[in-house]
Amino acid sequence: MAAPPAENLAEVLRPLTADPSRAAVFCDVDGVLAPIVGRPEDAHVREETSVLLGRLARRYGCVACISGRSVSDVRRLVGVGGIVYAGSHGAEMLEPGSSSPRTVPAFKSWEKRVRAFVSERDTRELRTVRVRIEDKGPIAALHWRGAPDEDAARTHLEGLAQEAEAAGFSVHWGRKVLEVRPPVPIDKGQAVRDLVTRSGVRAALYGGDDATDLDAFDALDALGREGRLDAAVRVGVRSDEGPVGIVERADLVVDGVDGFSKVLVALAGQ
Repeated sequence: MAAPPAENLAEVLRPLTADPSRAAVFCDVDGVLAPIVGRPEDAHVREETSVLLGRLARRYGCVACISGRSVSDVRRLVGVGGIVYAGSHGAEMLEPGSSSPRTVPAFKSWEKRVRAFVSERDTRELRTVRVRIEDKGPIAALHWRGAPDEDAARTHLEGLAQEAEAAGFSVHWGRKVLEVRPPVPIDKGQAVRDLVTRSGVRAALYGGDDATDLDAFDALDALGREGRLDAAVRVGVRSDEGPVGIVERADLVVDGVDGFSKVLVALAGQ
């Protein structure tokens, strides 16, 4: 079924806005709240977006940003108190008012091994193709966005990915990024399940733009089938680089960060 047009926004969001105290708002950060940029450290969430999230935190039963970034990085980037931050695809969870996150112990235990593996492959060849390494604790992200020859960089990383899997790590391909991860089952869907269970909400929305966000869509579907959610809204943030499934599986499709900002405005009742 095709996603409804944006003019039907209020109707699509009514399961949440009808009873905000029993509803949750979840979303990714990069590509949803912050535009995709060449270097992750240059990403920026606009002040008006942060203000909107703060308003939603006071109105809804649970508001959370769920990101592949480390939890400290996503907290710094979004900069809003009163919401939950799930970092490293849900392996880290920082609750409002807490100074340190809960981390899945098995995930954290792989940090040194991931760093050692990537350090050994930080070679002259890797630098020649201009792949940038981002240290995300137990996850190493290798970016090739903006490389002089992006195809050559991707080809080099395909070999590195094979080595990582042979060495017992998990790998994940995103928007011009390869992640080397611990072989611990962690995804954004598990974070959504955890947040829904602990908050007791009966309706939830998730906004995402990338392949990892499809796990969150899966979780919403499953929670509905299990009778743990009465309503779920999947918002696909369309982009040139995003997977087709983000659009095909969405209840509502919006274009980029500006489009998702309109969803936040509608949720805030403005």
